[in-house]
Amino acid sequence: MSALGYAAADTFVIARRNLLRIPRQPDLLISFTVQPIMFLLLFAYVFGGAIKTPGMDYKDFLLPGIVAQSMTFGGFVTAIGLSDDLRKGLIDRFRSLPMSRAAVLAGRTLADVFTNLVQLTLMVVVGLLIGFSFHTSAPKVIAGILLMLLFGYAFSWVFAFVALRSSSAESAQALGFVVVFPITFASSAFVPTGSMPDWLKAFADNNPFTTVVDALRSLWLGTPAGNDVWGAAAWSVGIVVVFSALAVSGYRRAVAK
Repeated sequence: MSALGYAAADTFVIARRNLLRIPRQPDLLISFTVQPIMFLLLFAYVFGGAIKTPGMDYKDFLLPGIVAQSMTFGGFVTAIGLSDDLRKGLIDRFRSLPMSRAAVLAGRTLADVFTNLVQLTLMVVVGLLIGFSFHTSAPKVIAGILLMLLFGYAFSWVFAFVALRSSSAESAQALGFVVVFPITFASSAFVPTGSMPDWLKAFADNNPFTTVVDALRSLWLGTPAGNDVWGAAAWSVGIVVVFSALAVSGYRRAVAK
């Protein structure tokens, strides 16, 4: 087997290991299942009546925003798991094994693709149950799902970098919230940006999270796309490129200590 083949095999082993630990840690299971559904139901039934979305039912408007937010929050599983492994010395044990160094981070982020798919499926099912409906063709719906998995994968690398720069799982989680909350709430995810003050609207309109949410609305609801779909894909790929490099560099420093 080639070196690339061994690296791929090691990556799948690490990914499987990270998935097997989830049933043993119910708090992680809750974080990517119950929490996003709770957000969806609260916004739909508590705030939905007060938020005006001309030409569109609020539940249709809301679900793409909640789905995109849940994909970013899925990276918290990466941050917590990687921080925990570093603190318990598991990474040092990996170093003593004849395995690819890249497999630790690659396997960790690959596992998140599966958990994000589970989370996305649950969100769509609950959305359909409360009144959401797709307004485009099946290929576009599938394209939206793939875009969200790519976006979630990108944020897995962001949170891998955050974990490697943090002293504990708790600090990684806290730092992650500081990063994620402003970009998700100051966007078009939950309310139209036209309802915001001018200074905040300027930020929200140029927020990459807005581009991603608007791209998903275009693919699922048929709203005007502009360059949002390509822009969302470009942002996702760019985040993967930048933060995977930063995370790998941080990992090398961490294991060299």
